Amino acid sequence: QVQLVESGGGLVQAGGSLRLSCAASGRSFSSYAMGWFRQAPGKERAFVAAIKWNGGRTTYAESVKGRFTISRDNAKNTVYLQMNSLKPEDTAVYYCAEDQVAFRSVPTTTTQPYDYWGQGTQVTVSS
Repeated sequence: QVQLVESGGGLVQAGGSLRLSCAASGRSFSSYAMGWFRQAPGKERAFVAAIKWNGGRTTYAESVKGRFTISRDNAKNTVYLQMNSLKPEDTAVYYCAEDQVAFRSVPTTTTQPYDYWGQGTQVTVSS
């Protein structure tokens, strides 16, 4: 059974930074793309960033391009989301997710292809 555990959320002022981590266990982490999504109160879960199984390709939502960076360490079974220049509109619960298909050539940006999810970590950005 795959388990994903996020950490690193918290309260930060606008313009500040946070780094989220997601530790995975249960199957061959290095074979699967990973994604970060977020959900603000009253809104649907939205794509933030994704990374190919080997780290060779990344994709971002337009709203976070240039501010957020996704990375992974396959030796540590961990994916990261470095968030800089945070804005109040980045406030949400952030979830990591693991793709259901191994060795996908292009990481996907919708929720459906991801079959394992973490419990989420709250990020709050004050103005």
